[in-house]
Amino acid sequence: MQVSEAIIARRSVKSFDPHHRMTDEEIHKLMSLAILSPTAFNIQNWRFVVVTEPVLRQQIRAVSWNQAQVEEASLLVVLTADLNAWAKQPERYWRNAPQAVQDYLVPAIGNYYRDNAQVQRDEGMRSCGMAATTLMLAAKEMGYDTCPMDGFDFDAVGKLLKLPEDHTPVMFVVIGKALEPARARAGQLPLDEVVIYNTF
Repeated sequence: MQVSEAIIARRSVKSFDPHHRMTDEEIHKLMSLAILSPTAFNIQNWRFVVVTEPVLRQQIRAVSWNQAQVEEASLLVVLTADLNAWAKQPERYWRNAPQAVQDYLVPAIGNYYRDNAQVQRDEGMRSCGMAATTLMLAAKEMGYDTCPMDGFDFDAVGKLLKLPEDHTPVMFVVIGKALEPARARAGQLPLDEVVIYNTF
């Protein structure tokens, strides 16, 4: 499948086959592709919580407006942001780069993020958003459907997942086999309304 085909074919699906199971190999492939998603300064600040435990899935569904896909999709991935990833041995993010690049970029990471909680959080949102898109397009190529979600109690999910204090939930991506095709696109805006050249 071409990338453009996956973009066109990807739709948000709500109804999944609750009996379908993804193999460990499929999950590994999917997550291996997800971690190739871009992040600023290569800080890789996403953390993917792959929820496979049935009771935990039920508990998360209960704090997610009882949306069935949280429990019935083959896979629930909770994308979370490590807000302090920038400070956790940042030299490892550039260990394979030339020394001159390391000498420049590693200190620049601290200079950019230190004492700036808003930037740390914003960067986590951007990074997880890009990773979610990677997950959804890769899943589509693998023959799976997906749904990105933010309809849940963020604090309750954080507690259920025992997230560290410096992590925050960003969104879910549920992945599985659709029971029925997605509905027709509801109302795509025209290009000339949403694409602006140079200035408004």
